[in-house]
Amino acid sequence: MEDRLVEITDVEQKTEKRLKRNEDSLREHWDKVKCTNTYIIGVPGEEREKESEKIFEEVIAQNFPNMGKEPPTQIQEAQLVPFKINPRRNTQRHILFKLTKIKDKEKILKANREKMQITYKGTPIRLSADFSAETLQPEGSGMIYLT
Repeated sequence: MEDRLVEITDVEQKTEKRLKRNEDSLREHWDKVKCTNTYIIGVPGEEREKESEKIFEEVIAQNFPNMGKEPPTQIQEAQLVPFKINPRRNTQRHILFKLTKIKDKEKILKANREKMQITYKGTPIRLSADFSAETLQPEGSGMIYLT
């Protein structure tokens, strides 16, 4: 009888550990999806010397005029992403934006998918969500990349 009881408790403990591991994994994946980080990819080099926040606001104003009527999205943080720069090549660096609200990021990325072609002063650029492990926060905060 005691052996059976010990066996049942061992099975329960293993089940609880597996359940906890699955919940942690799910939470980690959900944090990645709900991240408010966004990239802007493809901004010309001379333009990147401006303030990153102003570039983001100009991109939103030029490409999404109906979003400009709403209250402005608040940028919590903006930074150039330091990729390895090859001095022999014209290497583009991405701009990383951390917005205060996930809903703002979702609205911008949804409008981005609908528009398909986004430009900044005539240069095609891309907006994308940030899924890199270096910039993710465990709380689920996030950013947008301008490239």
